[in-house]
Amino acid sequence: MTSSEERLAAIRGGVPPKRHNARTIAALTGNPGCTRRAVLDGAGVDKPRLAERIGFPAGFGQSRFAITRGNAFEAQVKADGGAELLRLVAERLGVPVPAAATWTDLGDGGPDDTAARHRRSAELLAGAAPGDATDDAPGSGTDADAALFDHPLLGLDVAGRRVHLEPDLVAARLAGRFHVVEIKSFAVVDGQADPAKVSAAATQAAVYVLALRELLVAAGHDPELVSHDVVLVCPRDFANQPMASLVDVRKQLLVLRRQLDRMARLDTLLAAVPGDFTADLTAEPAELLAALATVEARYAPDCLAACELAYFCRYEARGHTGALGRPVREALGGIAEVEEVLALAAGERTPEPEQEEAAALLRAAARLRADALAGTTA
Repeated sequence: MTSSEERLAAIRGGVPPKRHNARTIAALTGNPGCTRRAVLDGAGVDKPRLAERIGFPAGFGQSRFAITRGNAFEAQVKADGGAELLRLVAERLGVPVPAAATWTDLGDGGPDDTAARHRRSAELLAGAAPGDATDDAPGSGTDADAALFDHPLLGLDVAGRRVHLEPDLVAARLAGRFHVVEIKSFAVVDGQADPAKVSAAATQAAVYVLALRELLVAAGHDPELVSHDVVLVCPRDFANQPMASLVDVRKQLLVLRRQLDRMARLDTLLAAVPGDFTADLTAEPAELLAALATVEARYAPDCLAACELAYFCRYEARGHTGALGRPVREALGGIAEVEEVLALAAGERTPEPEQEEAAALLRAAARLRADALAGTTA
């Protein structure tokens, strides 16, 4: 192969690539040491289909009903040129509701329109930037000249490659800043929403905030023109009545930036991947299983909620301390096998010099456990 692009295309086979999105980037940065995921995502492999092909289908994801409900809720919120959405966002930001606002639909024009759509999104968003960054005090900014951008296409560098991202909506010139708007179909009941879903939405929104800030910097604007307060729009209680909340994503932005900086470039990762590695969905399951085993994964229980291949990786990691979670793996100081851990805890194995500290802790834990069990049976 003469280039990384050709190599990635060969890994994917004759299947069209699946594009990165905020969810995949959030999951990838949550486990930056997993070479397997980085290579598969970089190649645009359809991981849900791959998991099914090898007999380990993903145990998470939205049902068709949930997807339909979410699409219907988003359409409802954006109806009438976003009039209701504009009111919700303005009221949540504490600024007067503009009498009117421009609405620009930058929705996908087709698989071959990505470059043109990204270029148009960049031009319009940069052109809509306020004069300078302000704080979020009510009444700041040129609120009478608000603008709403539906599904703009942003870009972000991930592992040395440029990927495209599509937030639900970006509101410009409200409270003197840009605000990313995320529309989710999970309900807020009595002012409370599922913390895990809110956390996931905040991480995804942070990806969009970072991408939008980079776009403005490239156009010569202050990145702080993009607010760290994201507007999250969800149904109120058990009805479809939308409500807006502000979510501060500064913490997620710090983690995301740090993890993106730590991720190895895809070119470097590919150099360690066998030349005949394939994730072609038309290949036989046995061939795919053998190929996946040649690329290092870094399984942790957290993967079950974020990666479609987690069930295969968990099966592969059985008997290894990494399957018990990162804190356990790190506390054991590199002892890889559960069987070895148990032998050290029981004093049946002489530890290596670098295992002395971990072995002492294991023996102490084994004594405490034995004492506790003896106390309950006395």
